[in-house]
Amino acid sequence: MNSLWELYKTFAQIGLVTFGGGYAMLPILERELVDKRHWTTMDDLRDYFSIGQCTPGVIALNVSTFIGEKRAGVKGALVALLGFLTGPLVIITLIAAFLQNFAEYPVVQHAFAGIRVCVCVLILQAVLRLWKKSVVDATALVIFLAVFILNAFSSVLPVKIPAAVLVILAGCVGMFISLRRAKAAPTAKEGK
Repeated sequence: MNSLWELYKTFAQIGLVTFGGGYAMLPILERELVDKRHWTTMDDLRDYFSIGQCTPGVIALNVSTFIGEKRAGVKGALVALLGFLTGPLVIITLIAAFLQNFAEYPVVQHAFAGIRVCVCVLILQAVLRLWKKSVVDATALVIFLAVFILNAFSSVLPVKIPAAVLVILAGCVGMFISLRRAKAAPTAKEGK
């Protein structure tokens, strides 16, 4: 029961600062789940983000469910999910109940302008961390550039390629390259 409470409390705290979506959350999730609590590794967290990108829903919400399941099975997944949702649901309910035209208040507009700047910094930090740990060789750089070009110029392509398809294609290319390397490795050893 203690571990479920810890899951709920941790993800409730994380859910309270869910501004900017999944990639803005990566530094916060890394600090809380990898560095502070040691519930997962950075490699696993990156894998959860990749899977979360391909599954329906908010990336950080999906990641909380994956971590909860890893820690305490299905109960853990549900508790982490509920913990993550508690703060945003309370905040949205209070805003809806008490403040009409909330977004039109100048103070709120200025607060959101400041939050947007902060979110940009958090996303940039997440991109740099992912880059450092993911683009580790020439092959990874080629995959990165191919996906970047296909995504960046999809508006001029005859068919827009969905992000999930790009993720799946990149995963397939990575598996194909890994299999070719594994197949070539015994041949190289035999030649020695």
